[in-house]
Amino acid sequence: MIYLDPHVHMVSRTTDDYEKMAAAGVKAIIEPAFWQGQPRTQIGSFQDYFASLVGWERFRAAQFGIRHYCTMGLNSKEANNEALAEQVMDLLPLFLTKEGVVAVGEIGYDDQTPLEDKFFRKQLELAKDVGLPVLIHTPHRNKKQGTYRSMDVIEEHGIPPHLVIIDHNNEETYREVLDRGYWCAFTIYPGTKMGNERMVDILQVAGAERVIVDSSADWGKSDVLAVPKTAKLAEQRGIPHEHIKLATYTNAITAYAQSGQLHEDDWLKPHAVDQRTLFSVNSVLRGGQSPRIDADPEQNRIL
Repeated sequence: MIYLDPHVHMVSRTTDDYEKMAAAGVKAIIEPAFWQGQPRTQIGSFQDYFASLVGWERFRAAQFGIRHYCTMGLNSKEANNEALAEQVMDLLPLFLTKEGVVAVGEIGYDDQTPLEDKFFRKQLELAKDVGLPVLIHTPHRNKKQGTYRSMDVIEEHGIPPHLVIIDHNNEETYREVLDRGYWCAFTIYPGTKMGNERMVDILQVAGAERVIVDSSADWGKSDVLAVPKTAKLAEQRGIPHEHIKLATYTNAITAYAQSGQLHEDDWLKPHAVDQRTLFSVNSVLRGGQSPRIDADPEQNRIL
């Protein structure tokens, strides 16, 4: 099987992680804009971070045979700094039209404050303006309340559910999310959120229609192989192959292809990897390391 991990924060990971993912069958990833563990204090730090998602990180993934996409948004945690958040809102339109940007996100609620609500609504309107899907971050505290509130607000703004991916679901939220017609994503995060076993339990009960599995691997203790590991456990438990493929590959493609930026041929017919290539005069290699140089898949020759 091959996989797409539609929520992973690779800016926090090493090239070893890219190699592991590629070896496990991960062909493409989506990296949502996120907070970096401590609050940013200046607009320039957002600008450079957003630029890295459409620049260096996209290049770095390709150097290991993985197609990289991203989403852009003001994270709910950082919406509570109103003056800075307003500057981010001015910056976002410049990046949402960049190549490889497949959604506005991840946005939503953290502590469900008035400022979080203000900038959540502003970004929903921005998504409508630029014609992109939306990736929703549901809060870790008061999750059920925050998830239901998120859907209510989305509906107030007239965004149809087929354009919205609601992530970080669990047993108390997923049924309502599915019943209301949204894409229902699950973060497989060791020891918290949703583990492999619990995820497979849900697949056995709910099936895989509009279900999306992701790793959300970041700078914390997390697992970049969460998607293939979940697929293997599901197979062992007797989940039908077509359901596994939907949850770990096809549904994410269908949801994010609505952006017009994501196409399966991007990774099924890839450019050959040539690690001699540079980005801003920088290489993924260090002195003395041998570059990977693959055969050109179109010409069947070594580059």
